[in-house]
Amino acid sequence: MSSEIRPDDLLIERLAGSLRPVRRRRPWLEMAVLGALFGVELALLLGAGHMRIDMPHAMGMPSFWWKLAGLTAIIAISSTTALLSLDPTRSPRLGLRVIVLTVLAVLVAGWGVDAAQTAWLTGGETLWRRLAPQSGLRCTRTIVELAVPVAIALGVLMRRGASVDLAGSAWAAGISASGWGALAFAFACPFDDPLYLAVWYGVAFGIVTIGSRLLLPLILRW
Repeated sequence: MSSEIRPDDLLIERLAGSLRPVRRRRPWLEMAVLGALFGVELALLLGAGHMRIDMPHAMGMPSFWWKLAGLTAIIAISSTTALLSLDPTRSPRLGLRVIVLTVLAVLVAGWGVDAAQTAWLTGGETLWRRLAPQSGLRCTRTIVELAVPVAIALGVLMRRGASVDLAGSAWAAGISASGWGALAFAFACPFDDPLYLAVWYGVAFGIVTIGSRLLLPLILRW
């Protein structure tokens, strides 16, 4: 038998030598990190005096609790999907489908809450007043600003993981970051109108999610 070393053997040896051990991941701890970051953002926001002044009244409104419950559900599913997808044996695709269904369910529930509180559309002037574009743009900007640190944290966690579907993980991470940012801002936002929230929070979600989808895979490949 020949003991000659083949080129393939040298290549395999070189590749094996360049491998680094993968740190053991603890998804529950990673989720706790995201929760702690949310807590810091919320504390800073409220500490700066931005809590809505009508909070006692808001807590009696079904639309306020719809907002909090909907955002919490989206956060729970998207964050779990993003973190679990960092395991090379897990795919984020099922989680992304569940996220879409959850968002649709939240919107349908919001339509029901809205119908119970006011007419959905009673004229162009009323629609424009409900959308309040000037306030809406400020809300969108603030949510994006609050979501960026969470997106960065998720990017760091993704670098330590081993996702086999970077695009799917990035989508889930973007939705998760948007949700955390929106939930923090929900305690300062004076608007609970489901139409207003669907439009302006939706714009913020879109900006952060698309930005994460475009940038996170590039950073992870770097």
